[in-house]
Amino acid sequence: MEFEREQLGNVITSIREKQPIVFHITNTVTINDCANITLAVGASPLMSFCEEEFEDILSFASSLVINIGTMDKQMRESVVKAGQIANKLGKPVILDPVGAGATKARKELVEKLLAGVHFAVIKGNMAEIKSIYGIQNSENRGVDSAEDLENGAEIAKALAKRYDTVIAVTGKQDIVSDGHRVAKINNGTPILAKVTGTGCMTASLVGSACGAVRDYFTAAAAAVAMMGIAGEKAEEHYSVGSGNGTIRTEILDTICNMTADRFMESENIELS
Repeated sequence: MEFEREQLGNVITSIREKQPIVFHITNTVTINDCANITLAVGASPLMSFCEEEFEDILSFASSLVINIGTMDKQMRESVVKAGQIANKLGKPVILDPVGAGATKARKELVEKLLAGVHFAVIKGNMAEIKSIYGIQNSENRGVDSAEDLENGAEIAKALAKRYDTVIAVTGKQDIVSDGHRVAKINNGTPILAKVTGTGCMTASLVGSACGAVRDYFTAAAAAVAMMGIAGEKAEEHYSVGSGNGTIRTEILDTICNMTADRFMESENIELS
């Protein structure tokens, strides 16, 4: 697994060299954070909700991130269309199914997306991934994560095979699988929950990585680990008297200054 481990660090170098354009149809609550984290890692963010320009944008974009956090009637139609255009053009599509299963409308949209679009990566917390898998959890509150890591790797592997994709499950221990390989990522800290949007920003990092590296398993694992490392660095600087604005700033600064060497020094990933 040493070759794969080295490749994880190389993802950062590839992003900075290729400067992929990441098209987002995303959560309006965190759109600025997504743009900034994309810039910090060395990619270029592009945000639009206008269907009429999807084809033009996707003709030159490197990847597409779909985040259904602030779903509305227009999004229910436009994200499927955008995903299908990206598929036609051979551009990787990343799905962040925020709140999947929390409401009937969200469940229906996710089902429609999975039926009509092929995703390079699906990234969500355990509650969202379980909802996609079809496991009902009475504690699922949608955006909040229902932790159950006993079978997390098995769920990720099975779901990855079912949809021919990479599944990234975020939680106390992040899990990434392409149905064969599994990365268990032990980077991270509960302090990330003190600011909104870290999950959305993680999807932007995944979109940046997939826009630069065609091994989407390696790309997703590196991207998820980057956010965990950034959280750890933010926690080191977080002190009594400072607030959650400090956390956000430290996350962005850590990603901005991330190199392959710094990543390899900090990553805590079990590969199998």
